[in-house]
Amino acid sequence: MTTRDIEAHLWEVYGVTASRELISKVTDVVAEEIECWRNRPLDEVYPIVYVDGIRIKVRDQGAVTVKVAYLVIGIDVDGRKHALGVWIAAAEGAKFWLSVLAELRNRGLRDILICCCDGLGGLPDAITKVFPDTIVQTCVVHVIRNAMKFVAHADRKKVAAGMRAIYTAPSLEAAKLAFAGFEADFGEHYPGAVDVWRRAWDEFIPFLDYPPELRLIVYTTNAIESINFQLRKVTKNRGHFPSDEAAMKLLYLALRNVSSKRGGESGTGTQGWTIALNTLAILFPERLPL
Repeated sequence: MTTRDIEAHLWEVYGVTASRELISKVTDVVAEEIECWRNRPLDEVYPIVYVDGIRIKVRDQGAVTVKVAYLVIGIDVDGRKHALGVWIAAAEGAKFWLSVLAELRNRGLRDILICCCDGLGGLPDAITKVFPDTIVQTCVVHVIRNAMKFVAHADRKKVAAGMRAIYTAPSLEAAKLAFAGFEADFGEHYPGAVDVWRRAWDEFIPFLDYPPELRLIVYTTNAIESINFQLRKVTKNRGHFPSDEAAMKLLYLALRNVSSKRGGESGTGTQGWTIALNTLAILFPERLPL
């Protein structure tokens, strides 16, 4: 609820007059809780980490500007998801991501096996500097969606089938052949779709080394998108936030609400995790904690 919603609700139900300014001050009691949450210790290893963001409008220096709230979700060795933190920024880049990753490292994180993300500028370079052994994996579903933006509705089934041959290929060589066929079939009419795959190729191909049980988990950032969907629900009815702090307060309360519904921050597991964990132990020997 917005402060305006709460003001109206208190008057309608209880006959109590409370200004939006008062309500904002009352809810400021979570500020200390947010600081504790943002600085809490982390596990030494998260086998898989997802990074994604949602756009929000924030008043900054007298003008409303579009910023992005970046959410980092880590899957621990037990397959449970944790919101490691939220960072609000007007622009991304290697410098920004270096500060985020350094903060995670300072809180105890020592290793990430696979980082799943989608087109976040500067993140792959920052990852290799802070966690040099981490594999950066692009979200396959995002690649498909971005390519489909260039495709006419009548041809979507055919194009989707062509893309499926790429990401279900059993090997890199087979994927290259499938991509060549995709370009030959659709490059003339949909060069934009082909270019999406070409630009994402370097961050896509690690996916081809994974067996099916691990591909299912890193195939998409759905693990984080489901949470982002809940966050968008609570931000969409705000014209803009008066400050970054106000936006962070609402995002944190929304995350806490999602976590409580799922049985706590680590209350939701990952389907098929046991098989995936054994696969990770083979692919990344001696990097998982015993």
